[in-house]
Amino acid sequence: MAGHSKFKNIMHRKGAQDKKRAQLFARLSKEIMVAAKMGDPDPASNPRLRLAVQAARAQSMPKDNIERAIQKGAGGGEGTEYEEIRYEGYGPGGVAIIVDVMTDNRNRSAADIRSLFNKNGGNMGETGSVAYMFDRAGEVRYKVDAAEAEAMFEAALEAGAEDVESDDEGHVVTCQSDDLGEVSSTLQERFGEAETVRLVWKPKTLSPVEGDAAETLMKLIDALDDYDDTQNVWSNFDIPEAELERLAG
Repeated sequence: MAGHSKFKNIMHRKGAQDKKRAQLFARLSKEIMVAAKMGDPDPASNPRLRLAVQAARAQSMPKDNIERAIQKGAGGGEGTEYEEIRYEGYGPGGVAIIVDVMTDNRNRSAADIRSLFNKNGGNMGETGSVAYMFDRAGEVRYKVDAAEAEAMFEAALEAGAEDVESDDEGHVVTCQSDDLGEVSSTLQERFGEAETVRLVWKPKTLSPVEGDAAETLMKLIDALDDYDDTQNVWSNFDIPEAELERLAG
């Protein structure tokens, strides 16, 4: 897991540097609206909404933006209806890719995602074609100065987490997906707001890729991630750290 953790940290840093704030807030707002529409508009009694709000706060999303998204989702009546869809496929080197999408037009998104795969050396598959290579898990990230590694480890395990990885990039706490709300809330009480709180697709095994295939793969992942309807992109690739840093640069 150490190599995978380092890869995730590099990609997380790259994403934080490159992601446009407006795009990030739009994605967070979509999740809040859908969560509020599907359940109680009170985060205290709606676990999914509570997680969405925690994720938004972790990204310093303004309180007014969060409240507007909740009100819009809970308002009922006419408005944009978003549908959650998971697309799966393969990238260069046989790497598995999952794309989480939230869209108001299923046909448009399916065609666009398929086109992005095809134009960037990939191949979109059927539902379930790669999901079995991943586990659904909860992830909480803290900056390195939030706590000492030992303190984070002990607190996370007491809160119900399964694993904690700490290095000079920060602390990554993983848990069962159903435990994310409780784990993140417990850690927040002790260490304050996390850097990110989210559900992830965690690869069971990693697929080595380098050279031209790695470069093409990164272009594919960037294209999928930049697509307006995309919420998250997950993959099981394993690129040597030095090459990953070069590609990220």
